[in-house]
Amino acid sequence: MPPILGSLTWLPAAEHPDLLGAPVAAALDGLGGQAWVAAIDEDLADTAAFTEAYGVPADASANCVVVAARRAGRTTLAACLVLATTRADVNGLVRRHLDARKASFAPQDVAVAETGMAYGGITPLGLPESWPVLVDAAVAAAELVVVGSGIRGSKLAVPGAALAELPGAEVLEGLGRPLGATAPPAVPPAPPRRAPDDTDVGWGERPADLSDSDRRYLEDRPPHWGSD
Repeated sequence: MPPILGSLTWLPAAEHPDLLGAPVAAALDGLGGQAWVAAIDEDLADTAAFTEAYGVPADASANCVVVAARRAGRTTLAACLVLATTRADVNGLVRRHLDARKASFAPQDVAVAETGMAYGGITPLGLPESWPVLVDAAVAAAELVVVGSGIRGSKLAVPGAALAELPGAEVLEGLGRPLGATAPPAVPPAPPRRAPDDTDVGWGERPADLSDSDRRYLEDRPPHWGSD
């Protein structure tokens, strides 16, 4: 039975290659699960517009972003798949995982040329075999998740487990960070510790609460020391 996701009409993807990008249609046979496709207005392909127009929950949708990781003059392209309620931790977890000095989103023209897919429709299915495909653990655990189809005029619904088993796929916990998340505030440094004798007491002022030794000193001092 087709899924019920928003107001869309979902059809078996294998029977509708006309609704898929060429690399995606070619990769369907290797997908370890049923994929469904639904036609949409290509002007509503971007996640915010799509979820609002078709009533698909953001936490049932996933974004696939292309990342360029650089180290020692060499650039590695990779894909990151995270829920639409999060953003990929590109310059943190992704950079460290790919052992890169710097990581950033790939330029639009590079992403389109290297994937053979339309910008706004890039999906983990049908990517170049040499690419790492980093999948957030929340995506892998989803029963069904909506992703791009290679074109802007449709969307795919695919089991999360099937996406986690794609060639080059690696599941990473914490790949997606909540939108609007900020770094925890810095803990202010502790004030410098003062030495026990670094006080005004003893510099001409008598302590309010005399200890036994102070009291004995003041009571037994010679008369010519003067009064306090």
